[in-house]
Amino acid sequence: MILTVTPNPSLDRTYEVPALDRGEVVRATAERMDPGGKGVNVSRAVAAAGAPTLAVLPLGGAPGALVAQLLDAQGISVAPVPVAGQTRSNIAVAEPDGTLTKINAPGPELTPEEAESLLSVVGERSAGAAWIACCGSLPRGLAPSWYAELVARAHAAGARIALDTSGPALLAALRERPDVVKPNAEELAEAVGRPLATVGDAVKAAEELRDLGAHAVLASLGADGQLLVDGSGAWFATAPVDTVRSNVGAGDSSLAGFLIAGGTGPRALASAVAHGAAAVQLPGSAMPTPGDLKPDAVTVASQVPLDRALTEPAP
Repeated sequence: MILTVTPNPSLDRTYEVPALDRGEVVRATAERMDPGGKGVNVSRAVAAAGAPTLAVLPLGGAPGALVAQLLDAQGISVAPVPVAGQTRSNIAVAEPDGTLTKINAPGPELTPEEAESLLSVVGERSAGAAWIACCGSLPRGLAPSWYAELVARAHAAGARIALDTSGPALLAALRERPDVVKPNAEELAEAVGRPLATVGDAVKAAEELRDLGAHAVLASLGADGQLLVDGSGAWFATAPVDTVRSNVGAGDSSLAGFLIAGGTGPRALASAVAHGAAAVQLPGSAMPTPGDLKPDAVTVASQVPLDRALTEPAP
């Protein structure tokens, strides 16, 4: 079972439009509503793959109740932590060329008692979990050290931790040695304080995160592929993508694929890339099922192309 923790979940509405013309009335050609937040998306991807998962998240107000209902409808077990504030609602607008415009609300401010309750519920429900995936931004009221405290408690209980966050929260958590961290290229560049122009730059940055405490780094490099750096070495994996419909949740799907396949080594990296490639070809934040995956199309190389320029250099 993979337990996910989403401190700042959301109700996500995605609209597909012919074009996004600022200041004009835009008529959507399709719409969908999904429970959102990075950890929630990991649970959705795990469930879509047919594996067991439990989503721990703070929920409040009518949007929070709807998030719980949508997760239940997808067969995902939920361990809600009631909060006084309303769960946020986010909007994404997808254009035919793959351009995605997102408007993310700030979400509620959690009280110290609610923050502690969230930690306690994770501890109570984590028995038997193969992995705990802690994902996303922290809501107002939670200090950057909150993830570090969660990692410390989880490790004390014998659990393995995958962490997908950024900024001060990521750097603070590294001292507690999370088992896997999953930055994208921009987050990786931010963590080391310099731009990344090549795959080799990303490898060096991942090695620095390992020096700071991460056991392994799974880095998403957008259209260029994904990189895994751990104590055994480095691997680089790619997969062809025919048409990008939406990249919402693609990184979360990748993390789910990585953890489902054991969370270590090139086999897990191949699973991560297969899930991510499938996710970007689906609408909104839809998660791929086994029938959407093309594992034979994934290429994993132990000889990392260090000089290869990134299609989208990270500032």
